[in-house]
Amino acid sequence: MRRRRDDWIGIEGEEIAKFHFGMGFSADNLKGFILALLSSGFIGASFIIKKKGLRRAAAASGVRAGVGGYSYLLEPLWWLGMITMIVGEVANFVAYAFAPAILVTPLGALSIIVSAVLAHFMLKEKLHHLGILGCVMCIAGSVVIVIHAPQEKPITSVQEIWSMATQTTFLLYVASAIVLVFVLMFHFAPRYGHTNVLIFVGICSLMGSLSVMSVKALGTSLKLTFEGNNQLIYPETWFFMVVVITCVITQMNYLNKALDTFNTAIVSPIYYVMFTTLTILASVIMFKDWDGQVMGSIISEICGFIVVLSGTILLHVTKDYDRGTPRSSYAPLSPSLSTRLCTGNGDLMKHVEDDMASSEEICMRRQELY
Repeated sequence: MRRRRDDWIGIEGEEIAKFHFGMGFSADNLKGFILALLSSGFIGASFIIKKKGLRRAAAASGVRAGVGGYSYLLEPLWWLGMITMIVGEVANFVAYAFAPAILVTPLGALSIIVSAVLAHFMLKEKLHHLGILGCVMCIAGSVVIVIHAPQEKPITSVQEIWSMATQTTFLLYVASAIVLVFVLMFHFAPRYGHTNVLIFVGICSLMGSLSVMSVKALGTSLKLTFEGNNQLIYPETWFFMVVVITCVITQMNYLNKALDTFNTAIVSPIYYVMFTTLTILASVIMFKDWDGQVMGSIISEICGFIVVLSGTILLHVTKDYDRGTPRSSYAPLSPSLSTRLCTGNGDLMKHVEDDMASSEEICMRRQELY
């Protein structure tokens, strides 16, 4: 009798969990969610710690990092920030092994919130009312995504992932992405790469979506290996590792070109929007994230994603308010997005970059590795 009562309590608890977190929120999703939150916290804090370390090193040596100084390499505070960032990146990598990309990837925006809030209190960088609204939007959108996140099907071997990666629909996506990347690289980049930010960012985003799928496959393989089911004996595991390395190198190369050519405040939100959108699309195709979900949950996830994107863009837009104007008033808005997308890389369109990493670079730095 007691056992039946305990079973009933267990079933009731599971139903309550489903009610609160959505029909697909499983134990693995919870682990991935917690890891993604920890990752955002560590990465957001790391940029503030590194920035304080850079300032301290510049004050001690008189040579800033932006003009070729390397004194920060002797600053313990900078290394503390670097270690913190590595911990965050590892947590983000492991999160993909437990939860779907549609849950983990949008949560990367929370690292911007952590950085913006810490910068407000620790670096005295003012967070405007619209910036606060952007933070609230990112949090609200993330909550909606978490509540309606899909549940992944259990994976028992890397060969299962390989069968997903070789299904016709995903192969069509991979082929389309590779063709677009080559067209952008060899046709559009030489002609328009330095006048249109979408060229370099498009290459980064397309390769990024493939790298995340490979990272998830590799992370799942390592997870199964640590659980006692060795996946390193399969060539598919090593193939995914090669794909990760290739995609990451390409991403970093063209992301650096985009940052060197265009204003970071423009590159960052566009890259986040394109990268996250393509990653979710690739995950939906490869892992069938939305299979079995009701239409209401899918629409809620899309709406939550749009809210997060809007909040992220709003946070970046408000970064230009204090530049070149008194603190008592807001600066005029910079040229329209469409104008800045299509203009050249003249000095009028590009701010003088601070030599110290700022919170607006977090999304890109974080996604360079994925």
